[in-house]
Amino acid sequence: MQYLAMPSNDIRRNLATEQHLMNSDHMQVPFMLFYIEDSCIIVGRNQNTLEEINQKYCEEHGVTITRRLSGGGAMYQDMGNLCFSFVVPSEQVKFGEFKELVKPVVEALHDMGATGAEVTGRNDIVIDGKKFSGNAMYSRDGKTFSHGTLMYNVNTDVVAEALRVPKDKIESKGIKSVRSRVTNIMPYLKPEFQNLTTQQFRDELIKRIMKVDSIEEARQNEYHLTPEDDKAIEAIENKWYKNDDWVYGKSPEFTVQKRKHFTAGTIDARFLVEQGKISQLKVYGDFFGTGDVHELETMLKDVDYRPAAMKAALADVDLNKYFVGIPREDVLDLLTEQH
Repeated sequence: MQYLAMPSNDIRRNLATEQHLMNSDHMQVPFMLFYIEDSCIIVGRNQNTLEEINQKYCEEHGVTITRRLSGGGAMYQDMGNLCFSFVVPSEQVKFGEFKELVKPVVEALHDMGATGAEVTGRNDIVIDGKKFSGNAMYSRDGKTFSHGTLMYNVNTDVVAEALRVPKDKIESKGIKSVRSRVTNIMPYLKPEFQNLTTQQFRDELIKRIMKVDSIEEARQNEYHLTPEDDKAIEAIENKWYKNDDWVYGKSPEFTVQKRKHFTAGTIDARFLVEQGKISQLKVYGDFFGTGDVHELETMLKDVDYRPAAMKAALADVDLNKYFVGIPREDVLDLLTEQH
């Protein structure tokens, strides 16, 4: 299996590289990507960026902000974090089922001494009840990538300052703060793995995932970006990850907000209702889905703001396509309830 250890430390460049390689045939699936970033926050595809971050703190401390293609929640990263991505044929994995895809990473961590690491909830890897890895999925044209973070030696004080984790999300996990919710994996590893650079930590993982004795042996399967790759990656980077319209979006005025945290994610629906009709709908959240939730927003545009009319408009719609793991009736109840 091929892999790429990305040479850039810019999250925008690395996400563009991931998108380019997934959408091209330059690397044959399945393959792995690894990347390490300067301070940044990556918000999920459907999140309201300005409500997820401490904008003032991020500007003052040079924290790069961008948005990814996949769903899920906002993640802070710095040079103490390692990102990994597995790109596989879509038929090999059920969308939203992370456990099997991240299994090689968890097994490598067990081998390095973190025997308590386990996949829990919908998309986290935890140890001693604390999260050190969050994961997200995206599917297109017969391929699926599952990418995630690994907090090796991240500055957790900055995590708490840079992110604004919604109160209902914290309370649903029975914890007091974002700082008490996360941990680094480094202290749980065997002593010989506790003073590595993030690059060295990456190489130790690669060796174990590929089941070889040395990184030199693994590098026989390492992919190197070509000038053609670089040109395509730069175009994607500018179109998406450096584009403020994509990163921040537009937050419309709204007259009704309906928000609920489910086990499989939060849905935050905001309606602009004029003369009894839905003139605009924006659905935010950290949910996962294979469909673009903008399709759902369009379906309800100009529909009467009444439960019966809204349910009729969605009668034949597969809501699981947009909100994986959240029961259809729960989604309908949230969207159509009247205050």
